[in-house]
Amino acid sequence: MPFVHIELIEGRSKEQKENLVKEVTEAVVRNTGAAGENVHVILQEMQASDYAQNGIFKG
Repeated sequence: MPFVHIELIEGRSKEQKENLVKEVTEAVVRNTGAAGENVHVILQEMQASDYAQNGIFKG
């Protein structure tokens, strides 16, 4: 039962997220042999102001 966690900066449309989840699920099925109904994809969105890289906030 694969779980895929994806963290994103907010701002993508519902359609973009639906396409991402569909394609990630297909990739996991193709590469692990797991059944699609057993693949769990968790999207976690954050504000740009809550994200820093190399000690510098991006938002």
